[in-house]
Amino acid sequence: MPQTPEEESLGSLVAQASSHISSLIRSEIELAKAEFRFDAKRVGMAAGLFAAAAFMAHLCLILASFAIAYALAQVMPNWLAFLIVTVVYLLAAGLLVFIGIRRLKGLAGMKRTARSIKDLKEIATPEEQTLPALDRDREPVTRDGA
Repeated sequence: MPQTPEEESLGSLVAQASSHISSLIRSEIELAKAEFRFDAKRVGMAAGLFAAAAFMAHLCLILASFAIAYALAQVMPNWLAFLIVTVVYLLAAGLLVFIGIRRLKGLAGMKRTARSIKDLKEIATPEEQTLPALDRDREPVTRDGA
């Protein structure tokens, strides 16, 4: 005859709880893996499409540069027209590098994450002074409750 929950021993209840928690964690991990695989495929496809679009945009930029240079060549020597277009692109690249460096200098690091991990470490390893001291006349409680 199966025992009721009130009649089961503490050890069997802990074993059952441990088994249930273990299977729950395994199920959650499998769910996370499945979701990650699905999302990774979509992200990979999107990244490939963005890369193709960026390549085509780069080709258009090259063609537009030649068109601008040839338009300028109508009123000045060819070498000067192409030099002007090149200098404009070098100035734009320099400005982007300057802005990028300023953005990197503003990074704060992972201060909140480090603080959170430090707090978790303090919680997980309590100091010995915070543990209550046992009175000499009191005995610790044993497994059977005596």
